[in-house]
Parts: sequence; C-alpha cells; structure tokens
Amino acid sequence: QVQLVESGGGLVQPGGSLRLSCAASGIIFSIYVMGWYRQAPGKQRELVAVRTPGGSTNYADSVKGRFTISRDNAKNTVYLQMNSLKLEDTAVYYCNAQRGSDNLWGQGTQVTVSS
Repeated sequence: QVQLVESGGGLVQPGGSLRLSCAASGIIFSIYVMGWYRQAPGKQRELVAVRTPGGSTNYADSVKGRFTISRDNAKNTVYLQMNSLKLEDTAVYYCNAQRGSDNLWGQGTQVTVSS
C-alpha cells in the first residue's frame, strides 16, 4: 500500500522553527522526486521545495534561505526544515512524490505561525 505520512506540524511563533517529516511506504523511495507543497486558506496549492534523487533542489522564492529540504533514502523519509517562520507561512503542508505518471500526496499537516 502506497502511503505518504506527514508529521511535525504545529503552532509556532514568528521567527521560530519547525521540522516536517514525510515517511513513504509502498514505493521505491530513492527514485522519486520528493517535494513539499502548501495551501493557505483561500489560495491555491503551491510548491515549497523539491529534491530530486540526484540531490538537486528547487525552492519557492518566498522560502529561499529559510527552508531546507533533505531526504534520507535509508529511512524513506523527506524532511523540511523551516526556520525564521513568518505569519504568511501558515498553511497546510503536503508531501509529494513524483515519478513518471505517479503523482502521490500525503494527507497534509497544519503549520500555524502566530504570536
């Protein structure tokens, strides 16, 4: 059974940090492009960061220098380290796995940045 399970979301103050995790099962994790997307209320889902099997990364301009995506192929897990969080980072964050026609999503984890 294919599953992407996110964890690590929560409530944090502006300037704080969180680390999201996404554990994958049922796929050959190492050959998938892994990514994080987010969707804020009333907005479309948007790319946050992706990391290819070869290690290339791409970030949304809004998170460059603050967020870091990493992956541990031995643990079938992708991470998103989020530092210097801002109010506008509040959203549901979704894990994504892509390879060819496969486009897989997790259930999402809520990140709320509030003072």
